[in-house]
Amino acid sequence: MKMLEGLRWKPRWVSHLGCLKGCLDFLGVDISWPWLYGGTGHAFVINIHRVVCPSGPTAWNYGPLLELCENIGCTVASVFASRTAVPELGPAQKSAWEFVRGSLDADVPCYGWELDVPEFYVIYGYDDVGYHYSGPGCEEGEGPRPWQELGSSEIGVLEVHSVHPCEPARDEDVVKDALSFALIHAENPPELVFPAYCSGPAAFDAWAEALETGCAMRFGQGYNAFVWAECRGEAVGFLNEAKERLGGKAADLFDEAIAHYTTTHDKLNELAQLHPFDEEGVGDVLSSPEGAQLVREAGAAEREGLLALRKIVDEV
Repeated sequence: MKMLEGLRWKPRWVSHLGCLKGCLDFLGVDISWPWLYGGTGHAFVINIHRVVCPSGPTAWNYGPLLELCENIGCTVASVFASRTAVPELGPAQKSAWEFVRGSLDADVPCYGWELDVPEFYVIYGYDDVGYHYSGPGCEEGEGPRPWQELGSSEIGVLEVHSVHPCEPARDEDVVKDALSFALIHAENPPELVFPAYCSGPAAFDAWAEALETGCAMRFGQGYNAFVWAECRGEAVGFLNEAKERLGGKAADLFDEAIAHYTTTHDKLNELAQLHPFDEEGVGDVLSSPEGAQLVREAGAAEREGLLALRKIVDEV
């Protein structure tokens, strides 16, 4: 048995970054929320299913995000397996179990996917049965989750990570690399965005169309709105922090981007308040011309924001 005292998830709509922040706090890596969201690029990402499925915020290839973690002060090691590629997950479940136990024995924090609901959870301990974890719905801790059950849901994905401190990159490199990734992701590259999902401006178009035609999933609508509003709020914070850290370099361009992303955030926040997250709404669909208009206004600001990000990348 091993328990890492003080290691817990930090509640956020983006549970992945809530887990990373919990691990970084445990390691003593001092980082602000905006620098975490922005430095990994997540603050500028959007990923929407054509019917606004709640899977949108997590169903994309976030491998580059894990690579960008090295810029902000940590490296992430992983064990990953999916039933779509490996029908029998038994060997991967055993590898994940050994990986997590070895990490925790060395006082290295871990997190993983779907220890409970389809979200990310900090893994703060283990016993003879399985994992002890903290995350959405169990902030103070839960467990054990038998190690043989990891990845056994309908989703069929097994994923665990360990987080290790490292020397962060120069602020200029953090900004340039993160915004470069954001610009790439916004172009819907097939290696990052799965079929039936959209990123960048196309995501706002698909989202608005789903609300206009009445095929938006009510449960997914509330969840996506809160997730992406949170991200755009942190995008504004990151751009402000970057402007300060870079000592006035490209200040006018940062101000331009801040203005656009502030609008995107405000519109998505209005949308989240218009149709709040409803855990009882699973299976319902939603038609909302007013919501569609807010999404289109957010998307218009996002388009201008991406142009500003391109200028910053070229200038920094």
